[in-house]
Amino acid sequence: LAARLVGLCALLAPAFAARAQTHEDWSYNRAIYEVNVRQYTPEGTFSAFGAHLERLRDLGVDVLWFMPVHPIGRQNRIGALGSPYAVRDYRAVNPDMGTLADFRAVVDRAHGLGMKVMIDWVANHTAWDNALTAEHPEWYARDAQGRFIPPPGTNWSDVIELDYGNAALRDYMIESMRFWVREAGVDGFRFDAVSFVPTDFWTRATAELKATRPDLLLLAEADGAQWHAAGFDATHGWGLYGFGGGLLADIRRGTKNALALHGYASEQTAYPAGAYRMYFTSNHDENAFYGTTAELFGAAAPTFAVLTATFNGLPLLYSGQEAGLSKRLSLFDKDLIPWRDHPDAARYATLLALKRRNRALWNGRHGGALRSVFSSNNAAVFAFLREKEADRVFVALNLTAQPQTVTLSGTFWSGAYADVFTGAAITLGTGATVTLPPWGFTVLEARPATATGSDDAVPAAPVLGPSRPNPFRAATTFTYTLGAPADVVLTVTDVLGREVRRLVSGPAPAGTHEVVFDGAGLPGGLYLLRLDAAGRTTTRRVTLLR
Repeated sequence: LAARLVGLCALLAPAFAARAQTHEDWSYNRAIYEVNVRQYTPEGTFSAFGAHLERLRDLGVDVLWFMPVHPIGRQNRIGALGSPYAVRDYRAVNPDMGTLADFRAVVDRAHGLGMKVMIDWVANHTAWDNALTAEHPEWYARDAQGRFIPPPGTNWSDVIELDYGNAALRDYMIESMRFWVREAGVDGFRFDAVSFVPTDFWTRATAELKATRPDLLLLAEADGAQWHAAGFDATHGWGLYGFGGGLLADIRRGTKNALALHGYASEQTAYPAGAYRMYFTSNHDENAFYGTTAELFGAAAPTFAVLTATFNGLPLLYSGQEAGLSKRLSLFDKDLIPWRDHPDAARYATLLALKRRNRALWNGRHGGALRSVFSSNNAAVFAFLREKEADRVFVALNLTAQPQTVTLSGTFWSGAYADVFTGAAITLGTGATVTLPPWGFTVLEARPATATGSDDAVPAAPVLGPSRPNPFRAATTFTYTLGAPADVVLTVTDVLGREVRRLVSGPAPAGTHEVVFDGAGLPGGLYLLRLDAAGRTTTRRVTLLR
């Protein structure tokens, strides 16, 4: 019987994989955190960064995007250490950061904490001393004299452009990406300067990467629906902010107002239903070349952070933003993040937790469409509602330096809410007014489990929530909810009922608790999560893929 059951699991696993293996099975309610390893710690290594993983998990970080992890070119280097985007070897690790084993250890540890890991990929150009210049000089663009050239139209003097007219280069680049999926276990890529590379290459590359591992998340550093047609899952929302410009910069300067933001939100409906749009107030380029969020936005910086975390898209945080990053970090030299306790950490933790639990803020087709809420002063206050089934989030932002009191129009937004920052119960009814200080904001939440608006009501009987992702390769995350304090035993068993892991054992308070099941050391197949609490037993199935 045991042998037949194991065989059945092996037969069922591909069917589960075919059903569930897309990035949306794990990315639907996540945000991205860009990791600048060089500036994160005095050591600037993967191992030293690893000490921050638990802190980031507690902050609510779900996906880590590592800036390029490759060796950096020495020839024509800018600064003492050079740009991470001047790649000397696509299939190696920058020795200043550690070894491939060190990087894989961080990836595995992040997976064990329920996080995903992406890496930056630079396809358009390499360092001048990349080995390919000697091994395959025909893969590079040349000037009229036959010399290597920096990408035309740029001032990137430390790199030289590749020529994608060469089929062998295309094969090499795709196989190099696959190397990091196989050898490091990465869960996706952020692709640098995609518009500098032929679109037909990306159409092929995205398809072949998804054939290698269908649940990869592929993020293009570009804006426009055409990149989703080329196979990318997510794109940068530069129209909102990017390269020192966009609506947020215009609003801060006073050249545009909240009405323009209503228009921009409407334009986003032209993107495919499954498209993710990534929004941010900082990243490595913005911080290094255009300024800190305080320099760029001043008193509006917290307001714009709230907007990008609740807008209809995928939020991004840059390294140190949770510490109120107060300096421009060099891309070319050692320049440590000035870590400190800062109110931004609590604000981001609240916003990321809201995104994780409230379906209205989930990504792409999984979340609720943004519906503009108009008022007696639409030029000054940008307000909107996002709603998914019974989950709702109402946001109002004062986009001026003067206090505002506005009367809301319509009624579709009316109802009982809780203020996500204070827990205060708030009811919005017909003719409701909202008062906001200069550059102020309010974020209100309504969920079916919210009774008074201040505390989540929980069911009387214990509830074991679904696992995501499922099937999974490294780790899966799920919740259990108690209506009252109880002694809890939470185990993982095989299909014969034999215990293979004990995840929780002991008293637990009322409320919802998140648990990570790490499948390290276990063979692939079907397993059962079993919750014993308050005299009741609940089980769920999960599939571990190998």
